[in-house]
Amino acid sequence: MSQRPHLIALDLDGTLLTDDKNISERNARTINKLQEQGHIVMISTGRPFRSSKRYYQELNLKSPIVNFNGAFVHHPLEADWGMYHQPIGIDIAKDIVDTCHQYNIHNIIAEVLDHVYLHYHDEKLLEIFHYESPKVTTGNLLSFLQDNPTSLLIHAEEKDVPKIRATLSDVHAEVIDHRRWGAPWHIIEIVKYGLSKANGIERVANYYNIPKENIIAFGDEDNDFEMIEYAGIGVAMGNAIKPLKDLANHVTASNMEDGVSVFLEEFFKLK
Repeated sequence: MSQRPHLIALDLDGTLLTDDKNISERNARTINKLQEQGHIVMISTGRPFRSSKRYYQELNLKSPIVNFNGAFVHHPLEADWGMYHQPIGIDIAKDIVDTCHQYNIHNIIAEVLDHVYLHYHDEKLLEIFHYESPKVTTGNLLSFLQDNPTSLLIHAEEKDVPKIRATLSDVHAEVIDHRRWGAPWHIIEIVKYGLSKANGIERVANYYNIPKENIIAFGDEDNDFEMIEYAGIGVAMGNAIKPLKDLANHVTASNMEDGVSVFLEEFFKLK
């Protein structure tokens, strides 16, 4: 290959995936071609591994994967690559559950890798978690949660989300980071402090010895800030939130217009 290998990091929802959660033929074709040329393509997502595995397999990836916004990084095909799991301390998690009770929340979900704990039974939320049917436990997290959670999700009324986030920042700023999900879910996602997709990508880049200027990252939401900033080439989708577009080096077409492929075809002159 004439050019040095690049590391291409892809967010899933709103980025690589169409709104109906599929990978378009054009995106798949471009990614295959780049892998054949020796570039490394990886997924970097807020999703757990169980709900990103089908896309990993569909793209025939051979790389490590970043899940839970950086709280879990591993190589699905090479156990000896290492498994990097950095959960939230259980005492902090229970403190947060306690804090949340002063607000009118719909639910709190704790995920310990593939075990999902629901504070309250909730059919609608269970639908989001049905991929790869995780183990599900329902009941008061203060008594049922026994392990350090990989992430916590707080499902609240839209109007309460800013207040809850302000409280979390006041009380727990030193130990956790929190972000909000995109519409239609008014969900606050909490991971251990200092974790982001960028940490995971950096670990993978070091492993493959790829310099920062050869890292291309694609994203659309506020959990993509760090990786877009970290990558030598940060690309925001046409449907991305405005602050991400302002931060990115490039803005491509939307996730419904094969934005990932549009940028990569041009960048690598695949036409």
